[in-house]
Parts: sequence; structure tokens; C-alpha cells
Amino acid sequence: MINDNLVRRFEEIAGSCNVKVNEPMKSHTSFKIGGPADILVTPGSIPMLKEIVDLCRKEKIRYFIMGNGTNLLVRDKGIRGVVIKTAEKLKGFLVDDNCIEAEAGILLSELALIAMENELSGLEFAHGIPGTLGGAVTMNAGAYGGEMKDVVVKTLYMTRDGEIKTLENEQHGFGYRTSLIQEEKGIVLKSRVKLAGGDKEKIREKIEYLAEKRKQAQPLDMPSAGSIFKRPPGYYTGPLIDGCGLKGFRIGGAQVSMKHCGFIVNTGDASARDVIDVINHIKGTVKNKYGVELETEVKIVGEE
Repeated sequence: MINDNLVRRFEEIAGSCNVKVNEPMKSHTSFKIGGPADILVTPGSIPMLKEIVDLCRKEKIRYFIMGNGTNLLVRDKGIRGVVIKTAEKLKGFLVDDNCIEAEAGILLSELALIAMENELSGLEFAHGIPGTLGGAVTMNAGAYGGEMKDVVVKTLYMTRDGEIKTLENEQHGFGYRTSLIQEEKGIVLKSRVKLAGGDKEKIREKIEYLAEKRKQAQPLDMPSAGSIFKRPPGYYTGPLIDGCGLKGFRIGGAQVSMKHCGFIVNTGDASARDVIDVINHIKGTVKNKYGVELETEVKIVGEE
């Protein structure tokens, strides 16, 4: 039960400016969609994050960890309990030789630029991925031939029971858009990436080249959550959807992108229900025509 006393306890931990009540999640997602969270807390440190989770567990309050909200669809009635947002505050990092150790809330784009400034190559692919390091490690994010599994060598994470653990190298259990941490529903606290020495200008050129490629191929000018579906084995999602004649298909304010059929965009007033209805229509149509089962990559949370 959320009450004033509980709100005050979260404020004592995180500071009143970092605790918001009935906060509209559309303000915290790249889709610009979502009902209110009962409480949204933005911790300023890893110990603070652990203290917040411990309080939630002690009081038996549901909690949800989010990064920058770029791979997230929040349903229209919002999220009951506490949303803990790692982006904005948990952004500390340390460059050590050919490695960078960074907290979970740092943006991948920022991390890629830090690597470039330190003449370290290997994160160029990640610059255009809009999420945080924590989210990227959890789901083994990737783009243009690179994945987090190629660079991540160590991760400090918290289990659902509040225990702090460390994973190294293959212990991460990385797979296509998954990891051991995702399977265990754990929380990334910080990760260490190992890179290679490189020429700063060549690294910059590659980042700019991939950014232009992304701009040409993806609807970056409209609210979305990136690729809606995982790539099915042996296929590419965009051509499957396009082959079903669904480019531009629309329900309410949610539309299959005219630029890339693997994206659903918010044309301005889309509800989560609109997006889910479009997702279900795509799944059914692709299944009927090609016999391929599409699996959503975007995380859908909250109450109908």
C-alpha cells in the first residue's frame, strides 16, 4: 500500500527531488506513452539503489527497474508500486588501460564517446543504441554486427533477493537479446568493457558513418521503442512485415513505420492499447502468411 509515510521513507533515502508520486511514464519513455507510476525514484548511487530495493522488499512492494525507457512500453493504467530509474544519476565511470568500468545508468552513446576520447575502439556500434549500459548488458543489445557480449568482461549485479554478485566473461550467459541477468531478473549495477586501442579520428569516422546509416534507415524523428520484434532465425523482421503489406498500417495513433517496418511509431496520440493491437495484428498476419512466430523485443509492463 502506497501512503505518505512510505513516500517520506523513500525521500529520506533518495532526497525529495528524486521521488515523484503518480508520475506519468510517458515522460520517461521514448514511445511517449504510459500511465502513471505510483512512485518513481531516481537513486543517486549504487548503495542508494540497494537501500531502495531493500525497503521495497521489506515492505513487500512491487518494484520495477528501468534505464532510459527506450525499449519500454508502459500500459495505459501505469505501474503499481515503485519504479526505480537508473538513468540520469548512475553515470559514474573509470577508464583503466583498455577498459572502461561504468555504472548502469550511463547512456551507451555517452560511453561510446568516452571510449573515442580515450582512443579505444570496439564500442562504435553502440553509439546509436539509445539505452543505458545496464539495459544493454541485460538484453545483450547489439547493432551493425556488434553486441555487448563482444566487449563486456565483468558485471556487478543484484539478484531479486538483494544479494550482490559478480559475473565474469562467459558467466554472463549472453545469447541473442538475452543474458543470465535477464533470466534471473537481476539488476545491473555496473559493468566493465574491454576495448582495443585505436585511432581517434578513425573511431569518430565509424561512429558518424553508422549514425548516418541509422538515420537513413530508421524513423528517428518519431517516438518509438526501436525494433519491436526480435529477428526470427533465418529472416529479417522488416521484410516479413513489409511483405504482408503492413507498411503504414495504423490503429489509433500507432503506426507501422513507413521508413522501417520493424518499428512502430507514435504519430502523436497513441495509447499503449493502440501499440499492442498493432503488434498483435502484425504477429497474426506474419504467422498466417509465412508461418513465422514473431517475438516482441520491446518490454511491455504495467496494467491494462
